[in-house]
Amino acid sequence: MQNAAVEVDGRRVWGSTATSYPPLLRAGVRVARCHDIELTEALLLGYDGRWGEPRSLAAAHARLAGTPVPPDPPPRAAAPPGDGQGTLFDNAPPPADDPEILSKVYSQQLSRMVAVDHPGRFKLLVAAECAGALIAVEMGAVGLPWRADIHHKLLVELLGEPSAVGGPPRRLAELTARINDAFGVRSLHPESPAEVLRAFARAGIQLPNTRAWSLRDVDHPAVPLLLEYKELYRIWTAHGWAWCDAWVRDGRFRAEYVPGGVVSGRWATRGGGALQIPKVVRRAVVADPGWKLVVADAGQLEPRVLAAVSGDARLAAAAASGDLYAALATDSFAGDRAKAKVALLGAMYGQTGGAAIPALATLRRHYPTAFDYVEAAARTGEGGGLVRSWLGRTCPPSSVPLGFSEDGAGARARGRFTRNFVIQATAAEWALTLLATLRGRLAGTGAELVFFQHDEVMVHCPADRAGEVADAVHWAATRAGELLFGDTAVRFPIEVSVVDCYADAK
Repeated sequence: MQNAAVEVDGRRVWGSTATSYPPLLRAGVRVARCHDIELTEALLLGYDGRWGEPRSLAAAHARLAGTPVPPDPPPRAAAPPGDGQGTLFDNAPPPADDPEILSKVYSQQLSRMVAVDHPGRFKLLVAAECAGALIAVEMGAVGLPWRADIHHKLLVELLGEPSAVGGPPRRLAELTARINDAFGVRSLHPESPAEVLRAFARAGIQLPNTRAWSLRDVDHPAVPLLLEYKELYRIWTAHGWAWCDAWVRDGRFRAEYVPGGVVSGRWATRGGGALQIPKVVRRAVVADPGWKLVVADAGQLEPRVLAAVSGDARLAAAAASGDLYAALATDSFAGDRAKAKVALLGAMYGQTGGAAIPALATLRRHYPTAFDYVEAAARTGEGGGLVRSWLGRTCPPSSVPLGFSEDGAGARARGRFTRNFVIQATAAEWALTLLATLRGRLAGTGAELVFFQHDEVMVHCPADRAGEVADAVHWAATRAGELLFGDTAVRFPIEVSVVDCYADAK
């Protein structure tokens, strides 16, 4: 097998885990630790405000050598397994990266990592990001247990029989007819927002859009039908029969995960919609005979992160409890849990109107350090500045288009973005650190990490190891908090369910 990496400090150093690891994994080689040049380069460039510049090994080496920097190759189109989905399932040998170039770029990246404001934290960020890349490839290779027969059965229950000529299934066709009757028309397509808005306008109802929250306030007989249609249409188009036939093979749904695919550090997927599986469709995710699914979900993660990163002692004391909002309510909101939740979420997401106004005033008075932490991030963003997560992931500069206008409203929108970025990106780091530590803990147990979504982790394991795996998840949650925040009163509880079917998890 061709040389795909160099070994340095007990790590495999290579250009890209996504391309170098799958062939090794197919050959039975499991890598314990790695250093991914591309992912690290992206973090370092972002730290310097150069977000979006080419990050490949070739680009990093060109910058080091002072030669023209080549662009990164274009993203590969999404394709189901067996349909050309990259190198995840093929037999191609790993790329033969030049060992000398790898060593030079790796050494230079280490020097740049030491030069950041908090090198210890940034080193943990890089380690977690690279470990996540290994896990992403492993989860894609193992696949999420998926019963196609159950999936097809629930589709018939929800949608009715599929059309013999390729059109909408029976239930959608029936709803279409009833929606047309409600509007007194004959050829309206309910999936078309423009047609629906015109139909409401003819009925004397002006709507800004056809989103569910806009429709729910409208008194018209078509509304409940449209809401049902929208939900079922999403299932049919995103996870219907065609999806199942394309993406589920040999009892597994194999997604291609993209670590750091979102600016906050959250993962994305390339095709398949693994991170948007509707709750009803989760009934098809069933453990193999003699196995269990251990599903872990972190509760109130972002508010707890705010307590930890801000250093607000009073909020940290509230976050030492199992229910942060209840503790907050008892401490400062006269027992009103709902008001405490509105205040804390409003501070993190920039909600400043309505019921949030008095709640935010109470929060600012009792927890000024936490309140000022997110306010400072918002003011920095409004002024076009950069903010960073706890470990050092940096938001895109204001020159990068993220959909904000260039007027005052755009500046305020960017402020809301940076306000939440410092919290959401840090929450993503905690979750990724949990995942990395859990992977190490599970090594040799036969348990398989099969799913990861923001603050939720799923392990597929032999039934007699389920208790051990659940204990490992709790340990990893505690350990992640220790690694990121050291000695803090903040707890990061995680709810663990041991189930046969994903839909049965709490």
